[in-house]
Amino acid sequence: MGQAVSIRTALGGCKGYALLDSGGRRKLERWGDVVVERAETKAWWEPRLGEEAWGRAQAKYVEGEGWRARRSCPREWRVDCDGLPMLVRLSEGSRHLGVFPEQSPHWRTIEAVGKAGGGRLLNLFGYTGAASLKAAKAGWEVTHVDASKPALAWARENQRLAGLEDRPIRWILEDAAKYVRREVRRGSRYEAVLLDPPAFGRAPDGAVWKMEWHLAELLALVREVLSERPRLVLLTAYNIEASSLMMHTMLGEAMRGLGGEIEAGELALPHAGAEDGRLLPLSIYAKWTA
Repeated sequence: MGQAVSIRTALGGCKGYALLDSGGRRKLERWGDVVVERAETKAWWEPRLGEEAWGRAQAKYVEGEGWRARRSCPREWRVDCDGLPMLVRLSEGSRHLGVFPEQSPHWRTIEAVGKAGGGRLLNLFGYTGAASLKAAKAGWEVTHVDASKPALAWARENQRLAGLEDRPIRWILEDAAKYVRREVRRGSRYEAVLLDPPAFGRAPDGAVWKMEWHLAELLALVREVLSERPRLVLLTAYNIEASSLMMHTMLGEAMRGLGGEIEAGELALPHAGAEDGRLLPLSIYAKWTA
């Protein structure tokens, strides 16, 4: 099984998006016409821009308080994500806006594999649906699973916004592991599986998920739910305690005996106008392809 470690930089993934600066465990971003400031645990360095630039933020997320927004700042607006319109939103109790621009290299992988043959794709922890919609647009038959009812409602809004209501997407409100176990028992199989698990979470029934406790078990279930001709398994993690080599090893163990190749690395965003190519690392990933 081949091995590679890489850094995948998202360039042009979301039109109108720019990472303006980062540092002090914060980041300053432009989403279309809106500038926001929010926490970023991986930005350990000092910001390069001064207080004047950071002071232009129209919305700022403060831990324990939520969003502080100027009257002129919308609570919801649209962005173009690699040709896919998506809603971004200032949600109560969350610093996330509903889109992760750094994942655009993954969207392109999903598109490329889908256009080469398609099949059934299972998206676990699917959140607001960017990967599912990109997959459906590229010809995959998609099953999207998430334990959050608001996230599923948001994903359906994105589906309507993108004009993809006629595409084969099943939206499932369920704990990821429980759903995969049921699919295994039913004999339902998939050519591709996407996983973007949180470091910590709770299922609709209150069951606790912790990546270090449960990821290996979930990957074993993923192996069981793959068809006889699997094509893609893509694992993304934002857990600061994990590493790309960890993900490489865990996915390699799960896919042992199937051949193919595993690539592991990081997803990063470039800083707008930074001539030295400075990058903000945001997540780690491991990818298996047949």
